[in-house]
Amino acid sequence: MPAREITKLTLYGDCASGNCMKTRFIADALGVDYDWVEINVVGKETQTDEFLAINPAGQVPLARWPNGRILPQSNAIMLYLAETTPGGERFIPSDPFARGQMMSWLFWEQYSHETAIAVRRYHKHLLGKSDDDIDPGLLPKGRRALGVMELQLTYTDYMVGESLTLADVALVAYTRWAHEGGFDLSEFPAVRRWVSRVETDLDIEHAQAA
Repeated sequence: MPAREITKLTLYGDCASGNCMKTRFIADALGVDYDWVEINVVGKETQTDEFLAINPAGQVPLARWPNGRILPQSNAIMLYLAETTPGGERFIPSDPFARGQMMSWLFWEQYSHETAIAVRRYHKHLLGKSDDDIDPGLLPKGRRALGVMELQLTYTDYMVGESLTLADVALVAYTRWAHEGGFDLSEFPAVRRWVSRVETDLDIEHAQAA
């Protein structure tokens, strides 16, 4: 990765990664001016000396500002952009309890959802492994996570009540690609409707036909 002058926000990420794309979804929705630097994770570009000099953790996404500050972790980047950009307040509930619910989903997404759905998709779709070569526990774990979402979305249009929040942006990033990991969203009709709704709200391409 060649040296480059940083004159505005720079987002480093892999377009094949839901974690990376969620930072773009928020930045685009808020009209944030940024440069995107594509980093191929499968090609181990996060492990080069040049990238490790920026983020020793060797992970994307990563946000970098002209003053040298860097911020890793997708949900942290989303939260910072929403809190510091005009208009970003619409993604964060004003009610403290609802905001707590949003944060709860953000933690759950990384602990219980991404660890199954994203990981299985990575092995099946990006690495091209057969089902026999993938951890058999990932499929039932991912289906349980989708079941939790289905239950919530049976009663509400969004993960926190009736308006779009960062919880929806975080969870839609990999849910919209769940079929690439072998998960059938037709089994979760409320989740499937929600995916289409959030994609429309964010003005992003639909990953699957309605």
